[in-house]
This record gives sequence, structure tokens and C-alpha cells, in this order.
Amino acid sequence: MPSKRSGAQAATQNRNGFEYPLTSRYGSSEMAYVFSPQFKFSTWRRLWLALAEGQKLLGLPITDEQLAEMRAHLDDINFDAAEAKEKEIRHDVMAHVHAFGLQCPSAKGIVHLGATSAYVTDNTDLIQMRAALELIARKIVNVVAALSGFAENHGDLPTLAFTHFQVAQPTTVGKRACLWIQDLLLDLDEIQRIREELPFLGVKGTTGTQASFLELFEGDTQKVLRLDVIVAERMGFARLLPISGQTYPRKLDYRALQALSAVGQSGHKFANDLRLLQHLKEVEEPFEQGQVGSSAMAYKRNPMRAERMTGLARHLLVLPLDAAMTAAEQWFERTLDDSSNKRIVVPEAFLSADVMLETWLNVSQNLVVYPAVIRARLELEMPFIATENILMVAVKLGGDRQKLHERIRVHSQAAAEGIKLHGKPNDLMARIARDPAFKKVKARIGEILEPSRYIGLAAVQTEEFLKHHVHPILREYRDWLGRKGEVSV
Repeated sequence: MPSKRSGAQAATQNRNGFEYPLTSRYGSSEMAYVFSPQFKFSTWRRLWLALAEGQKLLGLPITDEQLAEMRAHLDDINFDAAEAKEKEIRHDVMAHVHAFGLQCPSAKGIVHLGATSAYVTDNTDLIQMRAALELIARKIVNVVAALSGFAENHGDLPTLAFTHFQVAQPTTVGKRACLWIQDLLLDLDEIQRIREELPFLGVKGTTGTQASFLELFEGDTQKVLRLDVIVAERMGFARLLPISGQTYPRKLDYRALQALSAVGQSGHKFANDLRLLQHLKEVEEPFEQGQVGSSAMAYKRNPMRAERMTGLARHLLVLPLDAAMTAAEQWFERTLDDSSNKRIVVPEAFLSADVMLETWLNVSQNLVVYPAVIRARLELEMPFIATENILMVAVKLGGDRQKLHERIRVHSQAAAEGIKLHGKPNDLMARIARDPAFKKVKARIGEILEPSRYIGLAAVQTEEFLKHHVHPILREYRDWLGRKGEVSV
């Protein structure tokens, strides 16, 4: 695998031309590097080296000196020579064959021997996807770690739950965070499955028949098949496509982008939840000391990071359709209408997911919780939520269930009218306490109103989920932990 070099650095800003926001403004240098010219073309050279090494092992007249010359120039790409040649011949692969040959004069005759362009382009695409999927998986694990710490710290903190964004029974802040984590664990499982199962195209020739290699090895089928395995192993792949046209099936791109879209779905849901919570002033994303929320309203603390996440996730969600159409449009053994599309769509999907996860990590590591506001909202709504418990206690003490239910209905309607029409405090419990029908319950109203009585198993579920489902994953991937989320504000 090529080493990280200056190709990972953002391009020099061109003030008179378009800048790509995913790399110039938002993206991490590590993901940008995976799709950089340096990574791409040094991988081409590693593929040419692996091909030549395999051909030598199987008896073709290739010398150690030629291989050594190739190894000496895997990373020092002579970009100017390649670009000049491409302008002349209008073919990127042959331009780089020519440029490599300038640096390896004794080996230039055996570079790309028997291969077609897809040997380097498609195998490199698969190598890039595998490396990019690992980066995505690493960032998911770190977001899970940050959210699991948050869930553990707030596992028993009661908070008002919402269904349809309407008041429902209470849950806990930690239990809600576990919903976010569970989505990410599903995503991690899919990302890792696709990464581990990703096959190598290998050495298949112009139409997938390997005819050119059969000619090179004078009809020796076993050598042709063995060359495929040797090259795959040298490039770190355990699986080979058993059959292909000139290219790998574009369904592999679609599968990867589907998994990235799922990550986008999870991030979008989290970010929307956070934006709503920030509106409620219960939980906020980090806000820097000198950060400005609005050019006009100086008091504003806008959820800029969460909004960035939803914007990027929205773009990510639609990209699999692009890949699906490309997969469907391939004719027979190959066409070239995929190339221009893939150059844009696949990197964009990985870069979008990467930026979203980087932002998510930053937010998750610095979430701000306001327990007093959470408690105040609970206390505002608890009188309504507690009415069923009050009814049950009153019935147990000898009351008539139907009569008591009607009294609660009348008092609830009156209290709601006072709140909605006149902006009054919630006086439902005061009304019930004054009602002679509830005189036996009056002394227990304060106890019945305690929010922790209404969270069910939320705290237990949080503890058990973290213990049995999250912590094992964090132990399995402990070598990936320790990232600090960085965000360009």
C-alpha cells in the first residue's frame, strides 16, 4: 500500500476557480488521500510490479534487475511527464505506462505485459474502496465510543420522550443515545461485511477470458490461473472474482454506496434529534467561546454542526441511485460510460460519509446537557402523564374507577385550556388535590409525580445494552480508538 505523502494535502487554493468543498473545506486529509492522484498512480505501479513478479515466478523472462528498478520508483510519480503524454495520446493508462518507463528504462518493455487498462484502473478502484471502507469503520467505532460514554453518564437521567414529537412517557437521556448507537452498530456490521467480502478483479484481460495471458504462457491454463491468485495475494486480497467481463461488476460500487447511505441515514436521524433537542434547550452541540451564531442576532447558538451533518447526509442518501443506474447501464463485457460517473460519485460518497462522521465524532465528544431544563419540562408535563397512576392508586383505595376517570378528564381539559389559551402554569395536580373524590390520594401526589417512576426499564436497558452489545465491539476494535473529532467551523 502506498505511503501517505504530499498528495494527501489539500490543493493550493485557486481564488479564481471552483474549490471542491468536501476536500478544501470539510474533509479529512486521510480520506482525501485515498482518492488522491498519489495514491491512485502509486497503486497502479504496485499492480504493475505484482504482475511482473507473478509473471517471473511462472517462468517469463523478467529479471531481478527489472523488478528492482520498478520497486525503486513506486512512489516518486513523474506527474509532469504523464500529463504531457496524456495530452498527446488521450489515454491515461498508457500515459502512465510511458512515464513509469522513463524512470525504469530496463523494465519499460515488461510494464503492463498482457494487461488491459482495467487491470490497473479497476483493481485500484477496489483497493481504494477497501481502504476507504476501513476508514469509515474506524470513525464509526469512535463515534460509538463517544456516544456510549455519553449514554453511560446519563443512563438514569429521566427525560421527556416524544412520539410524533408529541409528549409521550418519559425515557432517559442515556436510553435515547442507545438508539443512535444501535443504528451505528448495524452500519458497522454492514460496512465490515462488505469490506471483508470485497473481491479482487485480478488479471482477466480485455473481455475477461484471459486470452492474452494464455498466449503469454503458451497455452498453460494452470499458469494463467495461478497468476490471478499470485497478484491478488500480493495486493492483499483473499477473494477473487470468479468471472468477469473487462471490468468488475458495477454492483460492487452500488453495494458500497448503499452501506454508506445507511451511515448517512443514521447520521441524519441523530443530527435532526439533536437540532430538536437544542431547540428545547435540553442538549446542545459544542459552541466555541468566540463562535458567532448569527450576523444579526448576537444571542443565537445555532446547531451548525448538526445542520452540516443533515446537509451532507441528504447528499449521501441519493448517491446510491447514481451507482445503481451505472450498474444497470453496462453493456455486454463493458462500456465506458461508467468511468466519468464513477470518478465523481464513488469518491463523493466516501468523502461525504467521512465528513459527516468526523463532525458526528466532534459533536458526540462534546455534547452539553442541561438537566435543570430537562427536569422543568418533565415537571410541566408530569401532571398529565401521572393521571393514570393517580387513577390506579385511587381505585386501590376504594374509589369508583369510572367516576374518578371522568373527574380526571374534566380537570385535565380545564388545566390544558389554562395553559394553551391563557398561558397559565399547569395546575392539574392542584385541581385534583382539591377534589374530594381524591382525598385519599392527596398525600401521595408528590410521590406519584416523581419522574423516575415512569421510565420503566430505560436505565436497565441502557446498562445491559452497553455491557452486552457495545463494550464487546469497543474491545474488539480497541486499536482503532482514540480519535479526536475535528471540525472546520
